[in-house]
Amino acid sequence: MTEIAHGTIVVQSGEAVLPRWWRTVDRVTIGCILALFAIGILLGFAASPPLAERNNHDPFHYVIRQFAFGGMALTVMVLVSMMSPTSVRRLGVLGFFAALAALMLLPIFGTDYGQGAVRWYSLGFASVQPSEFLKPVFVVFTAWMIAASTEIGGPPGKTVSLAVTMTIVVFLAMQPDFGQAALIVFAWSVIYFVAGAPMTILIGFMGLVGFGGYLAYHNSEHFARRIDGFLSAEVDPNTQLAYATDAIREGGLFGAGLGEGSVKWTLPDAHTDFIIAVAAEEYGLILVLLIIALYATIALRSFFRLMRERDPFIRLAGTGLVSLLALQAFINMGVAVRLLPAKGMTLPFVSYGGSSLIATGIAVGMLLCFTRTRPQGEIGDILLSRHR
Repeated sequence: MTEIAHGTIVVQSGEAVLPRWWRTVDRVTIGCILALFAIGILLGFAASPPLAERNNHDPFHYVIRQFAFGGMALTVMVLVSMMSPTSVRRLGVLGFFAALAALMLLPIFGTDYGQGAVRWYSLGFASVQPSEFLKPVFVVFTAWMIAASTEIGGPPGKTVSLAVTMTIVVFLAMQPDFGQAALIVFAWSVIYFVAGAPMTILIGFMGLVGFGGYLAYHNSEHFARRIDGFLSAEVDPNTQLAYATDAIREGGLFGAGLGEGSVKWTLPDAHTDFIIAVAAEEYGLILVLLIIALYATIALRSFFRLMRERDPFIRLAGTGLVSLLALQAFINMGVAVRLLPAKGMTLPFVSYGGSSLIATGIAVGMLLCFTRTRPQGEIGDILLSRHR
C-alpha cells in the first residue's frame, strides 16, 4: 500500500538480480570510482618503480599488486552493493565486532614494520590493518544504534555509540594513530548531527576532543613532532612534506609529462600517502582538479540521493560513509599542500595499498547499496502528508 500511495518505482516480478542492480544503482558514482582506480594505476606506473628498485623487485611489482588488490576491492564493492540494506546492516554489525576485537589485540599480536606504530598484522605474504576495515563497519554500527534509539522502547543507542567511539579512540591513540582516531570521531559526529543532536552536546564533545588533542600533544612525542612541523614557518627541505610541496609547485598547470617527474625518486611514500604530489608534478593542476571533481561528484550525488531516503538507518549510515570517504580524500590532499599536519593516510582508490583498497571497496559498496533506488516515497512526500 505504501508503494501504491506514493507512486514510486515498480519492481518487476521475477527480474534477475544483475539487471535489477544495474537499473537501481548509481551508475555515475560507479563510473567515478572506476576513473579514480584507473588514475591510480596510471600514477602507479610512474610512482612505484623507484620503490620496486630499492626493494629489488621487478619495476612494476607494485603496479601488479595494485591491480590484484584493486580487482578484489571492485569485486567486493559490486557484491556488497547488490545486497539488501538489512543484509548490509547485519554484515556491518558482525564485522564491527570482529574488527574491534582485531584492533584490541594489536598490542599483543601486531607489528610496526619499523615505523614506530603497531597498526598491522603480518600474514607473511601480506599485512592487514584493522583500523581500515573498522571505519565502514563502525559507521554502520553507529547508524544502527542511533536509529534504533529513536524508536519507542529503543536502546540508549547514542550513549552506547559514544562509549564505543571513545573506546576505539583510546586503542587507536595507543598505536599511535591519531589520524584514524580523528576520522572515527568525525564519523560519529556527522551521524549524531544528522540524527538531530543538540548543538550544545556537539560543541561540548568537540571541546572534549580538543582537550584530548592537548593531552596528546604534551604526552606523545610522535604527535607533538607532527604538530610542531606543521606550525613551523620553515619546512625542513629533507622531509617528505617539503619534497611533495616542491613537486606540486613544479608541476604547474600541465605538469612535466609522463615519467618526467623526479619526486618519486626522493619520496618513500610517493605511491601511497603522497600520490597526489606525483599526479601534480607529472600531469599538473589539470589532473588534480579532475581527481577533486570525481570525489566531489561521488559525494554530492550520494548526498542528494540520501536526502530522499525515508529509512533513518540508511540515511544515517549513507551520510556517515560518504562523509568519511570525502574527508579522507581531503586530508590526504590537504597534507600534501601543507593545509593539514602530516598524517599517513591514503587517497581512496588512487593510492597503493591492500587493506585500504579493499576496505574502501567495502565502504563504497555499502554506500552504493544505501543509495540504490528502492520502492518508496520520497521523504518530502511524508513531510507534506503531515501538514494535510
